Amino acid sequence: MRIKFLMAGLAGLVSTAVFAQKGELTNAQSQYESYSVSSASASTQNIPMLKAKAKASLVDAKTSIDKAAANSKTATLPLTYAVKSAVYASLAEEDSVETTSVINYNIAAEALKQAQATDTKNENTKLINEAAFRMKRYQLNKGVAEYQNKKYENAYKAFDSYRMLSPEDTTAIFYTALAATNAGSTDPKYYPIAITNYHKLVTTKFSKNPQAYLDMSAIYLHIKDTAGAMSAVNEGVIKYPKDSELRKRQIEIALQTGKQNDIINNVQAAIANDPKNKTLYYYSGLTYSQIADADFATWSKTKDAAAKNALHQKLQDNYVKAAEMYRKALEIDPNYFEANLNLGYVLMKPAIDTYNAANLLPANKQKEYDQQMAKAGAEFDLAKPYLLKAVELNPKSTDALSNLMNYYRGKKDNANAAKIKAQMDALK
Repeated sequence: MRIKFLMAGLAGLVSTAVFAQKGELTNAQSQYESYSVSSASASTQNIPMLKAKAKASLVDAKTSIDKAAANSKTATLPLTYAVKSAVYASLAEEDSVETTSVINYNIAAEALKQAQATDTKNENTKLINEAAFRMKRYQLNKGVAEYQNKKYENAYKAFDSYRMLSPEDTTAIFYTALAATNAGSTDPKYYPIAITNYHKLVTTKFSKNPQAYLDMSAIYLHIKDTAGAMSAVNEGVIKYPKDSELRKRQIEIALQTGKQNDIINNVQAAIANDPKNKTLYYYSGLTYSQIADADFATWSKTKDAAAKNALHQKLQDNYVKAAEMYRKALEIDPNYFEANLNLGYVLMKPAIDTYNAANLLPANKQKEYDQQMAKAGAEFDLAKPYLLKAVELNPKSTDALSNLMNYYRGKKDNANAAKIKAQMDALK
């Protein structure tokens, strides 16, 4: 009987010990929940008492979960892993010291991994989700801080950890790609990583995907992969045919690769199929004006007189073609801002050339100077209606204001030029 009594007593002691450790687990969960509520309230109401309560609850939660995790009876319970991941993720967020916050984060990450693996009945989903959210927020904040300090490799690592916690989060993918792009300036191995993330991003419904295509094409151009750049921008144009920046990039790459005629032919074919589409006329005009701008850059560096004259005639012809296309776009929609803006620009180009040529004349060519300036004034006036209309349609456009300011300068109307400059300065 005595033996049986002693065995019963031993069993009672074991049961009490197990209950004590489960009590620690229960207390850890309770204290974490108290911390979660208090810290949320403290962050919105900025009440010191709540902050102190939250901190005390988190300390108690850590003490209890460490005891539960150290006991063989409760160490491998799904709830233990879940609570531990949430508690240590919170500790990492609260800790401003990098060395210790990283330790807390790594403990949370390992616990979260175990919680996700063992919680087969989904009984701890709320805790697991909270832990993952806190860990994502930790990495996001860390990445932003590193990025702002121009530590792009560290920013990439943080954002990538954020992305791995939430693989379909478009913000995580975008930030990872952006940080990798900047890290590539010091270590080119990051460029392929950036491209991979951009490729993933453009398969989503991310609101800034047109910019993603632009960024991706820019990386390809930087690593001298023009085929990759053209492929990326062509895909972007197909998905976002109304995005003017993508169209511009497409034209720029076409000019670099000698395929501008392909762009012109494609746009003209599209116009034939849809002759009432103002955007197509606009892009046709944009193509011709971009070609003319490229010719102008070549012309300005050319020394041979005959070649220079031939180039000048070519670029003037392309500006005329551009103006024709912009006018057709405005026939369909007189309030088309971009068409007004660009038509004013291409009409003003000959005036600027004439104006600059007149100012290069020697002092003894006064009569010729006066004739040239009169010609420039008439050419400037051809652009004026469109320059004014562009500013009327978008008074905050620095491009529109800059064009109008240059018009007034060309007309030697210093008062109005100063007025427009003041408007531009006010927008900065």
